[in-house]
Amino acid sequence: LGIQPVTTDLYLPALPAMVAGFGASMVQAQLTLSALLLAFGISQLFWGPLSDRFGRRPILLVGLAAYTLSAIGAAMAGSMEQLIAWRTVQGAAMGAGVMAARAMVRDLYAPADSARVMSKALSGLGVIACLSAPIGGLVNQLVSWRASLLCLAVFGAASLALVAWRYEESLAKPNPDALRPADLARNWITISRSPLFWAYALLATTSYGGLFTFLAASPFVFIKVFKVSPTEYGFLMFSMSFVYTVGTWGCRRLMAKLGVQRAVQWAALATLLAGASMAALGWLGVQSVWAIMLPTYLFMLAHGVHQPCGQSGAVAGFPSMAGAASALSGFCMMLAAFGMGHWLGLTLGTSTLPLTNGMGFWAVCIALTAWVLVRRYGDLNVAPAAAAAAITPPRAAEAANG
Repeated sequence: LGIQPVTTDLYLPALPAMVAGFGASMVQAQLTLSALLLAFGISQLFWGPLSDRFGRRPILLVGLAAYTLSAIGAAMAGSMEQLIAWRTVQGAAMGAGVMAARAMVRDLYAPADSARVMSKALSGLGVIACLSAPIGGLVNQLVSWRASLLCLAVFGAASLALVAWRYEESLAKPNPDALRPADLARNWITISRSPLFWAYALLATTSYGGLFTFLAASPFVFIKVFKVSPTEYGFLMFSMSFVYTVGTWGCRRLMAKLGVQRAVQWAALATLLAGASMAALGWLGVQSVWAIMLPTYLFMLAHGVHQPCGQSGAVAGFPSMAGAASALSGFCMMLAAFGMGHWLGLTLGTSTLPLTNGMGFWAVCIALTAWVLVRRYGDLNVAPAAAAAAITPPRAAEAANG
């Protein structure tokens, strides 16, 4: 899971230097992130069914090898167009790792436990995210932006070695029919008809939309508008990731006391307060680092609840097609990020308003999702029964019909 914040956060302090080095436009700069995330989202639609058919391990090995090679290519790019192309390949390869990680949680844990386990996993992700931006800022300032991108290749190679050495296949019974066109279509239809899936997939999507808005806009707002150094920006990102890690820790305690649905609803109140206050300060013309960072801390505390609950809840009802459900959820997240990145590329300038308005927009979406969809459809205790009712193995159905 940690490959995602490494890929997005570590290079952010170097983004303005890349733009200056290539003489690129703001739209091209945003494409290095949004194109990566669009490829990341689309690729999961392929990686998911492949992992249901062949298992998680081979998909991880292929994906991490491709990720490492594309990271080297990105570091050696001779133009912004080449960099965008390599980042797109990198995003597609990254999809294998993140999709498989979410599916593995469903392979190994029951729905009621998966949110707690995912929260622990995302606490580890938070630690990696804490380190990524400061390391990226220091490497960029002391060496170059190309060295920052080479750090991604080092992380990819280390992850590949660890998976090859230690990971044992978690999928007990691969589905031999997972790639048959009729069965694949049936699986997508089954998942897309599930209110449980959409409640949690949209929770993860809207919460990630807010995070992505900050990730994509903040380097330019802080470094270009507020004149913060890349190293200082890295440590601001460290503080944000630390608060997120605290949120994942609090998530487990909230779920133990309130259950998943009520924990999500209480966290949505904090999200709405954060987004509304940031948007209001922006419209009032209050432009400072802390006018943005303080509401962001509150948003990230709640994000630490919404992401583990959203990512685990989206696959909870689909034990036999966890890869496909993980893939569709991930695709929705990245589609939202791509659209937001394109909009930011067109609107970012010398104002903080694209950032503050964007965070306010996603905060409202998160609150509506939590208070309407998760409240009504998000009971994970009924997920196993719902899955059993919705899914009939195709071969068993054919045998029953003679």
